[in-house]
Amino acid sequence: MPGWTTIVPPETLAIALGREDLVIVDCRHSLANPGAGEVMYQQSHIPGAVFAHMDRDLSDMGKAGIGRHPWPDAASFTARLGEWGISPQHQVVVYDDGEGAQAARLWFLLRALGHEKVAVLDGGWRRWAANSLLPVDSHPPRSAPTRYVGEFQRDRLLDAGQVQQRLAAGDLLVDARAAERFRGENETIDRVAGHVPGARNRPWTDNTVDGHLKSPVQLAEEFRTLLGAHSPDQVIVMCGSGVTACHHLLAMERAGLKGARLFTGSWSGWIADPGRPVATGEA
Repeated sequence: MPGWTTIVPPETLAIALGREDLVIVDCRHSLANPGAGEVMYQQSHIPGAVFAHMDRDLSDMGKAGIGRHPWPDAASFTARLGEWGISPQHQVVVYDDGEGAQAARLWFLLRALGHEKVAVLDGGWRRWAANSLLPVDSHPPRSAPTRYVGEFQRDRLLDAGQVQQRLAAGDLLVDARAAERFRGENETIDRVAGHVPGARNRPWTDNTVDGHLKSPVQLAEEFRTLLGAHSPDQVIVMCGSGVTACHHLLAMERAGLKGARLFTGSWSGWIADPGRPVATGEA
């Protein structure tokens, strides 16, 4: 059976509930209240879904100086996948509260392991819960632990020094934060406002319309305009901490533009070294 690799509609997922090769992961998260997502999961979730916490499961918060959501080591992350009952052969579907900004982080964590059969639920929990015909549950699933063996594709994961090298070589850096944060006008999260010199701004929300990911044709047209002469593997995406930037990677792959890289530390990792340059205003 062909796998879902970018997005899947709720109605399609509902038909597949109970499939032995399917694992659903709830990634709801709030920066303002990191415990809120787990509380919402405990109250109600898609039947069979396990819960992934952004800080505890999808990041390594023990690492310092490389951003607010440090990329985890492969060994610890694959161990968590095994606890959730996910093997390299499983079809994984991930969701958050809406457009996929948090779910895309887990989508790319798996994609960076080479896991192809992983998709984001289009419209997320909001769309699922709005349809009274779709089932919900409040009980934790009985996961069958398994073993996941894999390593991250390191060439798709860049640190600040590598980003500087790639920019000097002519690569394109795309910042997924809101325009006012990119310009340095309204920074409410990080201690320094502005952006990496040479970066271009495309807010991740530009990938959606009415709570859904745009069509492949529309995304391809928009990203090709942004990329210009750059090929997808000459593109690096970033945001505040390496989370919402993954939404660009999802959107680009849906548009058939595969191979872009992630600046894992993103803006919070860039400003960890006060010696790195900072720009403000438009790119």
